[in-house]
Amino acid sequence: MTKSANLGFPRIGLHRELKKSLESYWKGETHADALHATGKQLRARHWQLQRDAGIDIIPSNDFAYYDHMLDTTAMLGAIPPRFAGIADPDQLYFAMARGTAAAPAMEMTKWFDTNYHYIVPELHTGQRFHLASTKALDHYREAKALGIDTRPVLVGPVTWLSLAKAKDGSLDPLSLLDSVLPLYAELLAALKAEGATWVQIDEPILVLDLSDAQKHALRQAYATLSAAGPRIMLATYFGALLDNAELATQLPVSGLHIDLVRAPEQLPHLLKLLDADKTLSVGVIDGRNIWRADLDRQLALITTAWDAIGPDRLQIAPSCSLLHTPVDLDGETALDEELRSWLAFAKQKLAEVSALTLAMQKGRGAAKAAFDASAAAIAAHKASARIHKPQVKARAAAKIALGRGGVFSTRRALQRQRYKLPPFPTTTIGSFPQTAEVREQRAAFKKGQIDTATYDAFLQAETERAVRIQERIGLDVLVHGEFERNDMVEYFGEQLDGFAFTKNGWVQSYGSRCVKPPVIYGDVSRPAPMTVRWSAYAASLTDRPMKGMLTGPVTILQWSFVRVDQPRSETCRQIALAIRDEVIDLETAGIGIIQIDEPALREGLPLRHSDWDVYLRWAVDCFRASASGVSDATQIHTHMCYAEFNDIMPAIAEMDADVISIETSRSDMELLEAFRDFKYPNEIGPGVWDIHSPRVPSQADMEALMRKAAQGIPADQLWVNPDCGLKTRGWPEVEAALENLVVTAKALRR
Repeated sequence: MTKSANLGFPRIGLHRELKKSLESYWKGETHADALHATGKQLRARHWQLQRDAGIDIIPSNDFAYYDHMLDTTAMLGAIPPRFAGIADPDQLYFAMARGTAAAPAMEMTKWFDTNYHYIVPELHTGQRFHLASTKALDHYREAKALGIDTRPVLVGPVTWLSLAKAKDGSLDPLSLLDSVLPLYAELLAALKAEGATWVQIDEPILVLDLSDAQKHALRQAYATLSAAGPRIMLATYFGALLDNAELATQLPVSGLHIDLVRAPEQLPHLLKLLDADKTLSVGVIDGRNIWRADLDRQLALITTAWDAIGPDRLQIAPSCSLLHTPVDLDGETALDEELRSWLAFAKQKLAEVSALTLAMQKGRGAAKAAFDASAAAIAAHKASARIHKPQVKARAAAKIALGRGGVFSTRRALQRQRYKLPPFPTTTIGSFPQTAEVREQRAAFKKGQIDTATYDAFLQAETERAVRIQERIGLDVLVHGEFERNDMVEYFGEQLDGFAFTKNGWVQSYGSRCVKPPVIYGDVSRPAPMTVRWSAYAASLTDRPMKGMLTGPVTILQWSFVRVDQPRSETCRQIALAIRDEVIDLETAGIGIIQIDEPALREGLPLRHSDWDVYLRWAVDCFRASASGVSDATQIHTHMCYAEFNDIMPAIAEMDADVISIETSRSDMELLEAFRDFKYPNEIGPGVWDIHSPRVPSQADMEALMRKAAQGIPADQLWVNPDCGLKTRGWPEVEAALENLVVTAKALRR
């Protein structure tokens, strides 16, 4: 009989219980026992929720206290030597993610093309492995004790090795496969002995362009693992298998999961290739967006598979883990009923999976209520007048000049004459600490507990305090601190037409960091200026240059839940023109340095190289559209972080920002190599302080990084700045680190 399945569930809890417990533990306010109790409560709640939703195959080991890739690193005992002296397993785990006073954190980057960040495994020649964690087995037992027989989830060995980074140039991580496979086999055997009949092994690299070595590694891995324990459901997601379809279907595993939301067109070909004894898991509910599914359309897709392989070899599931969606729509009572009827969060997506499964088992009439509600919502969405605005579409369709007036050398001369900044100018990325008091005042204002005048006075005081601190420390280009902003995307979305917001639609970005993405449901425009007031106020407080801070169009697009009824490029163009209006208004208000952050530009890159050119063309054009309405004397900055740049350097250069700041401290300036090798022509701020770690780097640490940067980049192109915004840090560490940063710049000038 056809079964319903789930690949993974959000970890954070409906009310971000995991975030709160983690941060309490990190502050030393609670013991590790309290953290583990929270984790156990969340796991039990989520397993029960999935069972109540009618899911037949429920995952375990999808829960992580920080990151599933880090869990795999810990499981294999692949501990970087700098952390080897930490005996306590909890402290060791979080030290790898967050660093210590003595040891920088491991590198962090984006999980495929999502806004989730994973901790990059570090490997070196002579690497030793051992099975250091039985977490997968423990969680299986934990669920079984509750009467729930789960399907444990593991990151596949080839994906883990492919995403790892060698710490010396001579090592190919895939060469370590022979050392890793016995540990996977040992764990699988233990799971089988415990009673597990299936395991889910995630190999999302199968949707990428694979090398011959990766293909060989996959064949070798599953020749070994298929005989080691329970039956294997090999999970692929985020795209089509394409030229890897034959490889995936021939691997000696019992089941294959495919993403039919991102790539429904791959189904007919895969059905022809699938062995007669393999189970097919069809991912037909979107695990990455929040729109309600068209159940009738998805039922037709599933029926194609049913007709080809029959009911007993078919599983119905989300496209990928529901990690990327909020937990439950039921609490979103503030959303208007029409918009709410178009949405589905993780809990509702499970209900959609169950409805489709019931319809396949007993006919559509058995799930009539769910199908009727879906059809009504889809029809209402198509007919809604709130979505389409002809004037916005017309403006986005019109041509505009994308270039600035002069080439970079001309602009640079004008900007240097205007600002007279010293060599190695110093600045920050934008935000300053969002203290408990800042959050409390914002919450009180939103609840109506304080009036506008009181809240504005508080924001003015915080802004002036930040300006005075920056002046005292000696930064060259100041920022206003962004105390009025809740999130770098949500803040702008709240002021743009076409956006809606949830109350509790949180998703995990990394560790305890959660974001609440806006919902782009309609055409986007800017009714009024969004940032001019606070940037102009801050500028009035100082004689030093004040930098205006904006989020770029691609990042607003990528970090939102985006409408699916028109191309993403069209939505991005609409956002770009709204940001362009803001850039022009900032310049008119006297703000001559404007930063348009695009940390998500690399994240939006399609997973297949053949699709890159089309994406990069519209993404770069959207950035240029947002930035090209101002004079050559206005200096345009952008910021990017936690991404590899080597393969898209021409596109980054084509963005033609006067200054780009990038994350480099976690990678020990490795990410700067792309800019050096490409001979990037404009100015660069390589981050010298990893702000995602509580560690305050010394002046010597920062200077060493900058001197390393100056070996490959001309000194007159370099700025000195942190890796990212400082909203998550505390004022004492911010002041200490920025003081070291300014001393570093002065030393370099000497």
